Amino acid sequence: MQPAVQPGNRFFAKYEFQSPYLLCCSDCEALTLQELLAAADEDSLSRWSDLKLSYTESQGLPALREAIAALYEKVTPQQLVVCVPEEGVYLAMRVLLQPGDKVVATYPGYQSLHELAAACGCSISHWEPKPAAGSAGAAGSGGLEFNIEEARALIQPGTKLVVVNFPHNPTGATLSIGNWAALIRHCREVGAWLFSDEMYKFTELPPSAPLPAAADVYERGVSLCGLSKSWGLPGLRLGWLACQDSQHLQQVLALKDYTTICSPATSEVLALAAVRATPKLTQRCRDIIATNLAAADTFFARWTDVFEWHRPQGGPIAFPSLTTGEDVEQWCEQLVNESGVLLLPAGVYDHEPSVRRGHFRVGLGRQNLPQCLEQLEAWLVKKYRS
Repeated sequence: MQPAVQPGNRFFAKYEFQSPYLLCCSDCEALTLQELLAAADEDSLSRWSDLKLSYTESQGLPALREAIAALYEKVTPQQLVVCVPEEGVYLAMRVLLQPGDKVVATYPGYQSLHELAAACGCSISHWEPKPAAGSAGAAGSGGLEFNIEEARALIQPGTKLVVVNFPHNPTGATLSIGNWAALIRHCREVGAWLFSDEMYKFTELPPSAPLPAAADVYERGVSLCGLSKSWGLPGLRLGWLACQDSQHLQQVLALKDYTTICSPATSEVLALAAVRATPKLTQRCRDIIATNLAAADTFFARWTDVFEWHRPQGGPIAFPSLTTGEDVEQWCEQLVNESGVLLLPAGVYDHEPSVRRGHFRVGLGRQNLPQCLEQLEAWLVKKYRS
């Protein structure tokens, strides 16, 4: 198994620590250690101050799994495996898939969600978003959406796995509760597993609401979640898999012996503090996104001759498009080299329709978004209006 190089990560490796204005990040403003400890309960603080840097349990700190289980309706602590989020994708896919299996995946998206299945020798069918019919307004604010009838057509008898990500990276699209139930019904009808990347859960924007976790509502549902996005803690490198199927989790744990084996003791205790403070920490991220989204709405309304703005339904990301006819990758390269503003061109997703429409990813989770937009606007004025 040899997965392809991830162009998105390589693109970030080239520019992320050189560009002063990161306007494409998919996370929310990171908490400082002091801020996290200030939100911690007494038990978490005691565990932190008395922490012994020894090996930890492979399945995850029991108290952490208890706190995570409280975020779900049905999932129990025994139905959870604590892991690095990327590791969770790898473990679940390696356990579930064999060469020749049929997989349906949302696309474009985080490359691991479809590339690992391809590297396993599976055949992949793409469920792709389209501009929402009749939703574009005068300011070019039409959204992108995943049509549930297209999913129904793709999920056929013999489909082994359906892979989804809502709220979706990079579009910010999500499903209605009704369409989510229909998707699960389609999976159940053909006996397909459902791998649900829920890393952006709790960042939904009104009127959208968090979808029920796949692991709560489907016996073959595997939910991936973690602290990188919605809690503002990417540096902890910690997340979890949730699943009702005990055999699947035991196979995941057996394979985990060949990856990380166990999580860092420091990250687990800090994660415990974070999960127990979920309402406060996720509200902080939603507040940042809401403030930045209002600024983005205003900005893109001023530049309808250059961009089409696709307003997200959730997550700290959006996927507007360049409408000038210029090559979007070259345009983004010129932008970062001349202004220091980094946007993520659609080419890193290897999705030709998005490239053709001129899409690029904007991040809405960082607190310096107003300064980034100010720099972008200054560059746009020079390029198009001087």
